Amino acid sequence: MGVKGLSSLLKDYSQIYQDIRFRDSKLLVDGTNLAYVLYDMANLDQNHGGEYLAYKVQIQALFKALINCEIKAYVVIDGGSGTSDIKLDTRMDRQRARLEKIPAALMGKKMGIFPPSIMSVFEQTLNDMKVPLVKCFGEADSQLAALAKEWSFPVLSGDTDFFIYALPKGVLPLHNFQWDSVKRTEASSYIPCKLYTTSSFCTFFNINDQLLPVFASLAWNDYVNLRDESTRWAGGSAPGRPPMPHRAPRLEGLLRWLGARNDRTTEDTLTAAMADMSQQARREVQTAMLEYRLPSSSLLGYFLEGTVPPLPAELSWVPEWVRASLARGELGADILMHRRKILRVQVESSNLKSSNLTSRPIRMVLYGVLLAQGGGEVEEVDRVGLEPNRVKVQPLVQGAAQRLRLDSLPQADRTVRLQVCLETLGVEGETLEGVPAHLRLPVAVTRYWLRRASPEPTLLKALLMVMVQGELMRQNGTAGWQGYTNHHSQPLDGVVAHRFNQWQACLKDASQLNLLLCKPLPEPHFAWLYQGRLVHRRQKQLQEREPEDIVQDDQFRRLYRRLLGAVTQPDPGANRRAGGPEAQLRASMEHLHLNTLDEEEEELGGAAGLDQGSDRPRVTIRTRYRIKDRKDRSRNPELWRKQAREGWL
Repeated sequence: MGVKGLSSLLKDYSQIYQDIRFRDSKLLVDGTNLAYVLYDMANLDQNHGGEYLAYKVQIQALFKALINCEIKAYVVIDGGSGTSDIKLDTRMDRQRARLEKIPAALMGKKMGIFPPSIMSVFEQTLNDMKVPLVKCFGEADSQLAALAKEWSFPVLSGDTDFFIYALPKGVLPLHNFQWDSVKRTEASSYIPCKLYTTSSFCTFFNINDQLLPVFASLAWNDYVNLRDESTRWAGGSAPGRPPMPHRAPRLEGLLRWLGARNDRTTEDTLTAAMADMSQQARREVQTAMLEYRLPSSSLLGYFLEGTVPPLPAELSWVPEWVRASLARGELGADILMHRRKILRVQVESSNLKSSNLTSRPIRMVLYGVLLAQGGGEVEEVDRVGLEPNRVKVQPLVQGAAQRLRLDSLPQADRTVRLQVCLETLGVEGETLEGVPAHLRLPVAVTRYWLRRASPEPTLLKALLMVMVQGELMRQNGTAGWQGYTNHHSQPLDGVVAHRFNQWQACLKDASQLNLLLCKPLPEPHFAWLYQGRLVHRRQKQLQEREPEDIVQDDQFRRLYRRLLGAVTQPDPGANRRAGGPEAQLRASMEHLHLNTLDEEEEELGGAAGLDQGSDRPRVTIRTRYRIKDRKDRSRNPELWRKQAREGWL
């Protein structure tokens, strides 16, 4: 989680860094840190739910720059808190801090509350690019540092914890890594960047490198006796350096104090530092020291031979296929180890219940499949208002899920695994016929969201519009996003944001369940499904116009109608259940112009996979796509194409 104040200190003493031209090398990447820093540095909007396609373009550009400079990247990402819970209090404090930022974010400020699917887009993009990636069982820092030491290659990260480890090739600080300014010579290309090494730091501040873990542990905990010392040293400078204004006087004081004890052992120095601390403070400092002891690397075998890293003894019961899924980044480990899931904070009206509650039934099934009925309750950390809330949730095993066993789940019949997924979402398989394969899960999720969240019609239409536009761009091989994606500093509607957040929570949890069930439905392309600023803009436009008036394109119209029909039509068995939920849904969605054949209606048909010989009533959709619009389009195709392009903005 970084050493408090160290980045500020290094800004004052930038001469500690060495300027280098980085090329033709292996590079170990702190993937979790890179994922969030890259989104932030691109100034993409944080408050409307995510600008995922623009983010995907950034990821691709960075890793293409590495390839062009003959740099082979190996990415390591966090998988949870590991066997120890020592940082739970810190994680809870951070959760509380994010919640306190929600009101300011609703007013348009950039508060560092990141969209929920950043890691999904990051991992999916790297997998598409064939970039080697592994997910650790716990936090990745120590495993990544151990691999860097064993492999003797630098680490790319903005996390100052890596500045404490004695890594032979050092650290490339992420904020100084100029991947978007690749330089070219006649012989090769390189990335200008800075290199940090512990030897340079220790020489500059005249301290023994064995004392760096002591320095980091004491800086991390911020206890009274050292704070008192820092007051005395606040105006000082590094040994032999001219005075200058400092951003981290406390760390300077600590470094001076350590430098005066270079002739003492680490144990003696630590004992002296903790002399006036409470027992609680001592335990926390000693625990922090353990964080900087490097284990033997368990990642080298994975990158070289595909050997799955071992799990701790406490999880010896976990099947081999689950271990492999954890390593690939498909599942998280905290549910297995701690029976806990900390849910993501999103920007929404705090007067409403958390948007995560909508998808809790999906998570209950996931817990049931993963832990079985007797696996014990799972603690979920969510919010009530602007306060963290911890609640126990019972895993759920019912219906088709009772026929599955975790150890043999990959060998289970796909139809059973699919049935578990569809039962959880309340969808019948026939409903998804004719929907493109990779959109079936998002469509099923949207049906679930429609029932559970009861959104206004404009929200459903806006969501489907953006989904369709993204899909058409993907099919056409569009390289980038044509809309506005920079952070938008205007206030947003917290109620509308809450509804869209409910959908994203449902999609994320349903995708996790689908992965656990070994993908009975194809994995969706996350980057193309949702673009935050656009979906909010569409919702406002749809208060006065219809989708087909905004984007006048035949491809768009066909796919939009197909998805709208799949989302809103009654389940095939609805006629046998008159008055049931499906019939009620049908009645409640009349404003979406679902109807029977009419002179201005067009059939939903021609989709691959649709049973053309079926005698079931076909679902048709009445639209407000006027005959006049069709004539105007044929008379002036250039104007029509221009309007269609503008529809993306």
